[in-house]
Amino acid sequence: MENESVQRIVLGDVEVTRVVEWQEAFAPARGIVPESDAALWKDNEDWLAPDHWDPETDMATVALQTWVLRSGGRTVLVDTGVGNDRERPGSPRFHHWKGDFLEKLALAGIRPQDVDIVVNTHIHGDHVGWNTMDAEGEWVPTFPNAQYLIPAADDFHFGPDNSYGGGLREVDRLIYEDSVAPVHRAGQAVLWDGSHRIDEHLTLESAPGHTPGSAVLRLSSRGDRAVFVGDLLHSPVQILTPSCNSCFCLDAERAVASRRRIIERAAAERELIVPAHFGGAGAVEVRREGAGFALGRWAAYDAR
Repeated sequence: MENESVQRIVLGDVEVTRVVEWQEAFAPARGIVPESDAALWKDNEDWLAPDHWDPETDMATVALQTWVLRSGGRTVLVDTGVGNDRERPGSPRFHHWKGDFLEKLALAGIRPQDVDIVVNTHIHGDHVGWNTMDAEGEWVPTFPNAQYLIPAADDFHFGPDNSYGGGLREVDRLIYEDSVAPVHRAGQAVLWDGSHRIDEHLTLESAPGHTPGSAVLRLSSRGDRAVFVGDLLHSPVQILTPSCNSCFCLDAERAVASRRRIIERAAAERELIVPAHFGGAGAVEVRREGAGFALGRWAAYDAR
């Protein structure tokens, strides 16, 4: 491949490029998925290691990545990572982070001015960071010609009308003010609720629970199907046990219901599941197995 951080797959008439901003061992496995048990990880060690879990350290691997879709003559970004130069005092890894995300986009042949649509599956700091960039002390949209599609329920929950997530975490105010509010001021924010069709191949759909407005993006083109699920899944063990939430889910009951619904449909319609944070190939098919689910084939990227 031309770069290990840039990988491509073609689904029908849509080219999907994976751009990895960061990937490392992140936290103890059951710190990320606290409702899972040790046996679940150990019993699946043969395929969880090394891409998703290190059994020696019990650390789960997490990727931060953007999925770039070229569909109908337009360029669509799905989530925008953590961004540079942010005040993130509760996240030592990403406090005043300096990364090379824009350089990786350039390797994929994408200039900021060429992006037509930015999809934020939800408003968490690792999904909206590159919405904006620092321009001489002012936060401005990184993608000057793009519409930013933002779930209305998240915009309300994390915005000033709800005192930035109810005032429970100072970081929610920081995230909104540096990564979302500037998009509104520039007139580039488009709020949506329920569902939103982007084009003949791409449709957004609400899947609340992880956050109030969490969304998935469905792709359907010439018989190929995929669903970009954002943070419905942090680890592939959650496919095996959809009742297990991540530690980041705000509404546990709704998150489980959304996760199960999305996985059930993916299994029934042979959709490729494309989460925000999987390491390895980053995307996988699922199938029914008894009363539950099993993993199928992982995504196979081209060699360009």
